[in-house]
Amino acid sequence: MMRLEKSVGADLCVCPGGLRPIGDDKPVDGLKLFVGVKLDRGRHTGLPLRWLALALLLLATSTFAQDALTLDQATTQALQHNRLIKNDELEIAKAVERIEIARTRRLPEFEISALGLQPFAPIDFRFGRGSLGLLPGGTAFPTRDTTVGSGFRPTAFITARASQPITQLRRINLGIELETLNQRLAETKLEAQRRNVTNQVKRAYYAVLQTQSALAALEESLKLHRELDRVVGEYVVQKVVLAADGLDVKTQLANDEYETLRLRNTLAAQKEQLNQLRGSELLAEFEVAPAAELTLAEFDLKAAQTRALEHRAELQEARLKQQQAAVARRLKQAEDLPEVSLTAGTFAPLGLEFVPRTITGIGVSLKWEPFDWGRRKRELALASRTIEQTANLTREAETQILLDVNTRFRKLTEARALLRVAQAAQTATIEKLRVATNKFKQESALFRDVLQTQAAVADANHQYQQALLAFLTARADFEKALGEP
Repeated sequence: MMRLEKSVGADLCVCPGGLRPIGDDKPVDGLKLFVGVKLDRGRHTGLPLRWLALALLLLATSTFAQDALTLDQATTQALQHNRLIKNDELEIAKAVERIEIARTRRLPEFEISALGLQPFAPIDFRFGRGSLGLLPGGTAFPTRDTTVGSGFRPTAFITARASQPITQLRRINLGIELETLNQRLAETKLEAQRRNVTNQVKRAYYAVLQTQSALAALEESLKLHRELDRVVGEYVVQKVVLAADGLDVKTQLANDEYETLRLRNTLAAQKEQLNQLRGSELLAEFEVAPAAELTLAEFDLKAAQTRALEHRAELQEARLKQQQAAVARRLKQAEDLPEVSLTAGTFAPLGLEFVPRTITGIGVSLKWEPFDWGRRKRELALASRTIEQTANLTREAETQILLDVNTRFRKLTEARALLRVAQAAQTATIEKLRVATNKFKQESALFRDVLQTQAAVADANHQYQQALLAFLTARADFEKALGEP
């Protein structure tokens, strides 16, 4: 233990830069924190100790006064530029295109086909005697068996056809309904992705704030240990304290320097993660604004469960998949109907003699598979089992949502209780600093006690910030569990 002699005869301030005379106006890191320390008898009119915590808060806030990235800004940027959200938006656009494609199948289908043929043998048409009727006078025509051919000339057959589906319209409309459900499912997935990204941004933002708070508290402790190392070093030379005391201080100083390096690396990694969520360059520099104070509102578990069942995207997605399975079964049933179409077309054989140039007409086409060896029956049974599966998944989604809400609610209440504890500890350490400083003024306490108490205040402020940010993170998770953005 060490004690500063009264003969020093100087008023000192404990500030971020170390110990300085109160009369020295040289700025130290933008702010001096006067604690009213006097090393000889007398009085000093410094800043009251009850304002020490406020001064520390102002020091932290001044760093972020300009160009600070707020949580709302980070969330807005993520929703606008996040690549996963953009992909889900593109999936909705693809679903819209699929619906329009399915709708075109209700319209007439136009088809043109052509076949060019080089025969290996002559194409012959044989007409038997009298096969074309009788001439006047009762003479058969032709009068004898006749063969007419086109030789080896190339031949082409051209067909043009227009068909309007009739019985297929039921299947086409069910297909459109299925694609519409796919679009709604894509929209639900987009909403879920937005909520997930929002939650990730909040957690990453609060993680940066937590690390910054820990780093700020550690840097304050580092400055105090450097000052203590300087003072103890002088007293080791003067043989006022033991060399072991000086080594203990140096060990603590080295540990603080290591922890500072580790936290700075952690902070850099967390900022890169937040940049990735925002869709920015990984190495883009930014500062985050400190978390504001908040009111610890109470939450009702039953109301939260009801809201989650109404808004959670997972449950909506499960219900849409159940509807899709039902539509798919109806679509499979519609395959039992024969395909009947109204058809109009023309046929033109080119390169053949003694045949009509074109054949044009209108009619009805029919396609039906009356016997399929039980294939459609098994496909229908498969669709029915899929409906049962989706119903089970819907009930499971409801259960999982309720479990998630209950878990997040409990974690939120725990974080709220911890925040109240941190508030009480912060108030207690500030009061201890006031008492220790008063004792030092009256020369009934050591200066080392003042330094230790001030370090405890910085640690209590850090613990409060950690508890506050833990509460905000728990609240963000709870809001996600409710299905809120």
